Amino acid sequence: MKLPISVIVLTYNEEQNIEDCLKGISGLFEVVFVVDSFSTDKTLALARKFTEHIYEHPFENYSVQRNWAQANLPIRTEWVLHLDADEQITPELLDNLNKIFSHLPIKSDGFLVSRRTIFRGRWIKHGGHYPVYHLRTFKKHLGKCEERLYDQHFLLEGKIAKIKGDIINVITGDLNLWQARHRKWASLEAEEVLLSKERIKKNVDSSANPIEARRWLRYNRYYKMPLFIRPFMYFFYRYIIKLGFLDGIEGLVFHFYQGLWYRLIVDINIYKLKRKTQCIS
Repeated sequence: MKLPISVIVLTYNEEQNIEDCLKGISGLFEVVFVVDSFSTDKTLALARKFTEHIYEHPFENYSVQRNWAQANLPIRTEWVLHLDADEQITPELLDNLNKIFSHLPIKSDGFLVSRRTIFRGRWIKHGGHYPVYHLRTFKKHLGKCEERLYDQHFLLEGKIAKIKGDIINVITGDLNLWQARHRKWASLEAEEVLLSKERIKKNVDSSANPIEARRWLRYNRYYKMPLFIRPFMYFFYRYIIKLGFLDGIEGLVFHFYQGLWYRLIVDINIYKLKRKTQCIS
């Protein structure tokens, strides 16, 4: 039997990833919705092989797009699961979802799922990058995506539990495109850093909510360190202390770009924004 869950997949020019994403979930869930941001490649043609439930909506940011999808799609199930086009679900996660939904009532209102990053064919296991938990499946009427410029997570008014199994995030293709996306995200994160300090909780139960715990560490530890020095300290922490070097050549490239290069770009943007604010004042 199909899982009584509606899957929502966001896409934009994902012809390299969309088939692998959809073929792993096609026929296993009540319905699979694709919400596209007017792709110019073969994304929609490939998606139609697996689902007829395809909608188009202009992209503003991930938060707006996800919340629009939940509010406007003809979702008939109580539960939803959110995926990106470059993500796939492991058989272990599917098996555990089937076990949970075969025994009603379900005691939780949402489930945290670990994300497994595959970078150029290699599983990035170290550097504090796995397991990292995300809230991806929950009761629709209790959850939504938080309104942030960057690093948006789903919020839930209810009981959350962890579930075994991973969502696989596959990073392939042109490294230049990957860098271009991170430059855009770095600009958004810099703005969010300057806007969000007062919104960060002072005390977080890391065992109950690992998402908030990681964010608390970012704002109350990492961003308290000196500008331009902290990216090097963070890279050392990830690559040496958290054993990122065990991820091989692919791990070196990944941890360098995400743990040092990207963090430097964020700090450069923060510096520019602060200078701009000082000049205006």
